Amino acid sequence: MANLVYKRVSTDQQSTARQDLVLAEAGIEDPIVFEEDPGTSSRLHPLQRPKFGELLTYARPGDTVHISEMFRLVRGNQHILDVLEVLHRDQLALRIHDGAFSAMDLTARHPRTGELLSTVKFMVQTLAAAGELQRDLQRELTYDGLRAAEAKGNKGGRRPAVAAAKTADVRTAYVEGRSIAALARDHGVSRGAIRTAVAGLLPDHMASEEDVPAPELPVTLDMPGKVADFLRSAELDPVERTALDQGATVRRGQGYTLRVTAVPAVHHQLLARCQSLDGAPAVPAQRKARREYENRVSTLTPRP
Repeated sequence: MANLVYKRVSTDQQSTARQDLVLAEAGIEDPIVFEEDPGTSSRLHPLQRPKFGELLTYARPGDTVHISEMFRLVRGNQHILDVLEVLHRDQLALRIHDGAFSAMDLTARHPRTGELLSTVKFMVQTLAAAGELQRDLQRELTYDGLRAAEAKGNKGGRRPAVAAAKTADVRTAYVEGRSIAALARDHGVSRGAIRTAVAGLLPDHMASEEDVPAPELPVTLDMPGKVADFLRSAELDPVERTALDQGATVRRGQGYTLRVTAVPAVHHQLLARCQSLDGAPAVPAQRKARREYENRVSTLTPRP
C-alpha cells in the first residue's frame, strides 16, 4: 500500500517548509510526493488541479493520501464532500496530520449503507457554517465602519503601496530593526504594503498568507434541560438552531440534559443567549441550570 503525499502553496513567494516539517514529523514511510506548481489557488476545485489529478490516477485501492493541513487540499464545504466521495469510490484513505481535522476519520462510512457517516457530515458542515457566519459578521462590521468613516469625511479604499523610490529605504530600515507598524506610519501606507516591500526579508511563516489559525474543532457538552427549553423558545441564528436541534436527549431522573455538539464559539453564543436566566423572572432552578452550563462552557477555549 503506497503513501501518497500532496503539497500545495498559493503563490510563488511561499514555500512548503512548514508542510515538509509536519509531514516529516509524521514519519511517513516511503512517501510518493505530488506537489502543485506554486501559485495554484485554493479556489480551484481540487479535482481540477493537475497534480491532485495525477495522484488520483496513480493511486490504487488501499493507498493513503497524506496532507499536512486540510486547507492545503480543500477550502469550502462542498469541495470536502466532493473529495471524500472520490476517495471512497477509489478506496483510498485520507490522513491529515495537523489542524482541526487531524483527529477525525473523514473517510469513515456506515458499515451497512456505505454512506458517509452523518457525524462526519455534521462536523464538516458545522465548521463551514461557523466560517460563513464569521465572514458575514466581518462584512457587516466592515460596512458599518466604512459608513462611519464617510460620515467623518474619510474616504475608504485601499491605502497606497510603497513607492518604488522608497522601497530600498524601507528595506534598510526594516533590517536595522524598525518595525512593520512603525514603517507603515512613517510612510502613510498599510502594514500589508510594508510586508510586500520587505517580503524577501520576512521569515516563511510571516510571509505565508495561508498560515492562519486552524478552525475550531466541535466539542460535545451536556446542556441542562431547563436551559435547552429556554433556548428552544428564543430567537437563534441558523448555526445555533442547528446545533440545538441535532442535540441528543439524555434522560436523568425526572429531567434531562441535551448533549450538544458544536464549535466552542457556538457554545459561547448559546450561553450568552440565556443570560436573562441569571435574574428575574427566572426561577432558582433555571438560574442553577444556567450556572451549570456556564461552568461547562468556561472549560472551553476562551472566545477571541
